[in-house]
Amino acid sequence: MAPVSRTPVSWGAVRLRPLRISDEQVVRAAHQAMSDDGFSFALGLTQGVAWSQYVSRLEDQRQGLNLPNGIVAATYLLATARDQVVGRTSIRHTLNDSLRRRGGHIGYGVLAQYRRCGYGTAILRHSLTIARALGIERALITCDDDNLGSRRIIESCGGVLESVESNTDGAIIRRYWID
Repeated sequence: MAPVSRTPVSWGAVRLRPLRISDEQVVRAAHQAMSDDGFSFALGLTQGVAWSQYVSRLEDQRQGLNLPNGIVAATYLLATARDQVVGRTSIRHTLNDSLRRRGGHIGYGVLAQYRRCGYGTAILRHSLTIARALGIERALITCDDDNLGSRRIIESCGGVLESVESNTDGAIIRRYWID
């Protein structure tokens, strides 16, 4: 892995793109690293699933095809900077009851070694642009109350706090809307 620069990045330096077959090793490593922190980097990826099947499933989900119960159409993209994977985003095209409580329209994550450099803000800004292109005029974004980094990112991108609520598992969730 390349050394990490703590120099703040411009949001133009970050690109969002679909997964490729060649991304397997880096995505599985990111998934493992983030799962140690309780965060799912590669949504729905399990040990036994073939990579090509996983990539195909994400494409189906983007198109709204063959969706399992409780899953909505969503666009899953990797965030890269200088050809390095720095994070990911998932842009849900619609909300179900569960996503209205926790998750919202956009869920993003930044790998630990790239945090506090502006990648999260760039990922969210790009995600909002894509959400608008999908017809989402007003995006719901949620984060854990104790996640100060995400709170700052969401607020810097125009997030207006709607509520702070306890979830069924006892977690306190902040719910923001961005127009």
